[in-house]
Amino acid sequence: MTTFVDRVELHVAAGNGGHGCASVHREKFKPLGGPDGGNGGRGGDVTLVVDQDITTLLDYHHSPHRKATNGQPGAGDHRSGKDGQDLVLPVPDGTVVLDRNGNVLADLVGQGTTFVAGQGGRGGLGNAALASARRKAPGFALLGEPGEARDIVLELKSVADVALVGYPSAGKSSLISVLSAARPKIADYPFTTLVPNLGVVTAGSTVYTIADVPGLIPGASQGRGLGLEFLRHVERCSVLVHVLDTATLESDRDPVSDLDVIEEELKQYGGLEDRPRVVVLNKIDIPDGQDLSDMIRPDLEARGYQVFEVSAVARTGLKELSFALAGVVAEARAAKPVEVATRIVIRPKAVDDAGFTVTKEEDGLYRVRGEKPERWVRQTDFNNDEAVGYLADRLNRLGVEDELVKTGARAGDGVAIGAEDNAVVFDWEPTLAAGAEMLGRRGEDHRLEAPRPAAQRRRDREAERDEAQREFDDFNPF
Repeated sequence: MTTFVDRVELHVAAGNGGHGCASVHREKFKPLGGPDGGNGGRGGDVTLVVDQDITTLLDYHHSPHRKATNGQPGAGDHRSGKDGQDLVLPVPDGTVVLDRNGNVLADLVGQGTTFVAGQGGRGGLGNAALASARRKAPGFALLGEPGEARDIVLELKSVADVALVGYPSAGKSSLISVLSAARPKIADYPFTTLVPNLGVVTAGSTVYTIADVPGLIPGASQGRGLGLEFLRHVERCSVLVHVLDTATLESDRDPVSDLDVIEEELKQYGGLEDRPRVVVLNKIDIPDGQDLSDMIRPDLEARGYQVFEVSAVARTGLKELSFALAGVVAEARAAKPVEVATRIVIRPKAVDDAGFTVTKEEDGLYRVRGEKPERWVRQTDFNNDEAVGYLADRLNRLGVEDELVKTGARAGDGVAIGAEDNAVVFDWEPTLAAGAEMLGRRGEDHRLEAPRPAAQRRRDREAERDEAQREFDDFNPF
């Protein structure tokens, strides 16, 4: 069973906002208590946070679906619903967040770095918050907004100062085991290392991290072998160390050609041209290895490489290599621009942004797009006539109807509010009058003439009683 996962697809869903409550205060001897419906609670967010104690994405590989809790609905007596609990997902340092199309959403580096992967929905307002001088007792409340749901991809890129690269069985795992306290698996067959290994090295006053990347072979940058899976782990390194096997048993290989092949793969992968290189000639404890090392070292130094002869088994040349890497790492750190503490600037997102657009489509449909109109539609209970009338009033005050007239819309034309996959479509009728003077009983709006059989039967019975009373009065002379 694998214990290391560096790429997962995660399905996150934030919590839905709670619905507002439509309630009227009822108490003995207080028949006109007024609206007292509370607001719904906010849905919980889904947040990714960097945790140094986490080194793998294994938990999300087994459980890729994560959802925050919903906000609770409001209640009478001005009781607001409870907010949903935020869901915090710890991720390793160096995690990159992408969407399904490969676009980078966030690069999470550094303890405590956060990214909101899913925004919780707003809670709906209760009728107490909707009351005004013109609408004293609203018979409706706003619905809670659904939470944001989307699919994201998490990719882990190791954060290390030094990366060991080379052919399988070149001795990278043995080298990292003697330079640091890391204990990777070591065996005498290729591809022993299946996951990157990290170790911490102390050389004098310099402390740096070193990564052992699984063996590369020709075609690694195109996905052959394990290269494409783990080349991403060398992207953040400051120094590349070529570990060359001077005692290989394969007749068609030699350290110089191995170096050329690995450099070509790194070039094909891209983005690593500016990293300083160091060459390590390993396994010089073997007589043939020492002889080959003496032959090729002048050629490598002529190319401009720093060359070190070491033996991980005999533990020779390790101190010189460790301090040399510390010096290169220190130079790379000094060359980086000084990081200035980021000034925290809070810019709240404008809730009252009135921006919207009206466009006419080829089929004659007029489409309205904008944050406020689309949010208002999501919050409207279309089973309540008064709520629909309230939506019409809001759209009219926002200027949607004026913009429809300018675009060429006429009474009876189709209007859609929202995206194509989730829009509300209706036949537009210009608003002639709006406000409290048009309201009837609670929950009704006279502008929406919908058949109500029960109300019609009640009116018919009242008309029959009135007619019967008039006939009785006409017949009775007294």
